[in-house]
This record gives sequence, structure tokens and C-alpha cells, in this order.
Amino acid sequence: MPLKFRKVKISDERYESAAAFDVNNDGHLDIVSGGWWYEGPDFKTRHRVGEVRAEGEYYDDFSTIPMDINGNGLTDFVTGGWWGDTIRWRENPGDSGREWPEHIIARTGNVETTRAWDVDRDGRPEIVPNTPNGPLAVFKLSGPGRFDRHVIRAEPQGHGLGFGDISGSGRGDFVLYNGWLEAPEKPFEQEWAWHPEFDLGSASVPIIVADVNGDGLADLIVGQSHEYGLDRWEQARAADGSRTWVKHPIDPFNSQYHDLHWVDIDGDGRPELVTGKRYRAHCGNDPGSDDDIGIYYFKWNGESFSKQVVTYGPSDESAGLGICSQVVDLNGDELPDILAPGKDGLHVFFQIPT
Repeated sequence: MPLKFRKVKISDERYESAAAFDVNNDGHLDIVSGGWWYEGPDFKTRHRVGEVRAEGEYYDDFSTIPMDINGNGLTDFVTGGWWGDTIRWRENPGDSGREWPEHIIARTGNVETTRAWDVDRDGRPEIVPNTPNGPLAVFKLSGPGRFDRHVIRAEPQGHGLGFGDISGSGRGDFVLYNGWLEAPEKPFEQEWAWHPEFDLGSASVPIIVADVNGDGLADLIVGQSHEYGLDRWEQARAADGSRTWVKHPIDPFNSQYHDLHWVDIDGDGRPELVTGKRYRAHCGNDPGSDDDIGIYYFKWNGESFSKQVVTYGPSDESAGLGICSQVVDLNGDELPDILAPGKDGLHVFFQIPT
């Protein structure tokens, strides 16, 4: 039976990124979003993080990646944005009454959003920004407050970024909107092979890499961030052994699928696709921008995806997913909840036990 959720509005703030982590080391998850953090377990008390640059309807804050960057036992976070042209980290001061100092990691050019993946398989994630107008570069934490930059591909990335084992080598490959990069044995020393095998359009971040149908070949799940459409690209083999990709629509009727999660939300041991519309992604200038907004999960039924609605309706009644959301058990009941920031406010959808 479909899951049920209870909607709670945490704040009217319009930041599009949020994450849950234990800010004050009290054993409870807190919510960090933009210029504020909200103290768990009830998230009613908020504390100042610091000033965030505003640009019209946007804030220059397109990710919230938890990481103890200076090694002092307190969780900091990585962010970045389109206008500041940098990725940077906010330092947890260990005092709820103090603002979080900001430190520049690197000047990167426009940042669509940023993700963290373990590129070199050492058990620790690296920081990987999607910089549409710049090269694909990975930033590795190499010491307290210090990152090393590794360029994977010098050409501009374009919109969209994913990471996962496409080749079946056991190593993580990168996916861009117009092809994929095959990981060498030593990812920061050797060249990555470029495979221009598809055009995914205004691709989501992330592009999900997963063997959806269990045939031993990794497929792609990609949303159209600034168009209509959500699709699975099935990896297959031609008679001569060459790789082919077959596009299967998942939901062609909704637009602005910018952030995707491949996670077991219903506890059956198999992942589901959790996603939703990014409300006013381009401030009303995208196809479908005036359509109702929603959050959904899609369950693989063995042949296709079945859509289940978490919420759907006008923006003053429903909610969407911003540019960096999270599926996480926020209240400790062992059921995944949905942390949903966006220009429509900061919401949590708590899963209701059945």
C-alpha cells in the first residue's frame, strides 16, 4: 500500500538547499538550510549560520554537504552557488550563539550545485561541483581545512552530473549530459576515457546510476531540470558487443525534476526513486513553471516505474524539492522522511507508520 506522510513547515525561508546533521553533538539531528540551523528534535528553535548572498529570488547557496573539514569533531558543511563563482565551507563554531565563518575552497565559475562522492575509493567522499561552464574537477580533503584540486576533464561540463559504475569495473564513472567518463585504476593520476554515447538534455544533478532491472548493467535515471520529463536510460549490448542506450519515459508530464534520490524509502530492501519539482527553478521561465508542484516516489514493478504521490497541488498547499534535498530519518522512528527545501519554504514530510 502507498506510504503516508505528515507535512510540517519548518520555515518560510526560501533557501533551496538543506541537510540534516548533528550540529551541536547532542545526539539529535538538526536541520541546516542557508543562513539558519534548526535545533532537533523538534526543529522549532533556530540559530544563525550567517549572511547568504541574495540574487533576486535566489540565494547563492546551492548545496549543503556535511563534513568535518577542520578535524575538530564538529560537523561543518560545503556550499557554493551560481553568482559567487566559488565552492566554500562554513565552519561550525561549536557555539549556537556565534555565526559560522566562511572559507573559500576554490574559485570554480558558476556552480549549479555540488555533490560528494568517493572518487578514489578510499572510504572518504570528495567534493564535486557541477560547473556547467567550467571543467569537471574533484576537490579532495587533504588536511584540516585544505583541499587538493584534480581536473578530470578540461572541457565545459554542461548541465547535469552523476557518478556510479557504468563499465562494471567496480570503479565509479562520471556521467555528464552528453556522455560518460570511464574511471582508470588511479583516478587522480591517469586519463579518464570519454564515451559520447547520449544526449540527456537539461539533466538533473544527480543523474542516478543504478542497475534498475537487475540485468547486471547499470542504467541511468535522469530528470529534466528545466524542461518536462523524467526518464530511465537502459544500458544494453548490441550484437557486436557495443554499448547502446534505450530511453524509457518514467514521467513525461511534470517538469523541473532537478534533484533525485535512489533510496529504500518503504523498507522493502529495494531502492525507490524519490524526486519532485523544483519550484520556480528559473523564476517562472521554464516550461511547466506555472503547473502545480509535487513530491513523489516511483517504485520499480519489474517492468516499469509506478508513481506514488507524497504531495501535489498549488504552491500554497503543496511543496516541491529544491536543488539539494535529503531523504533521512529525522525523528528516530526508523522510517525515512523527506527534507524538502525550496523557494516555497522549508518543509519536512514525516513518514507515518502503517
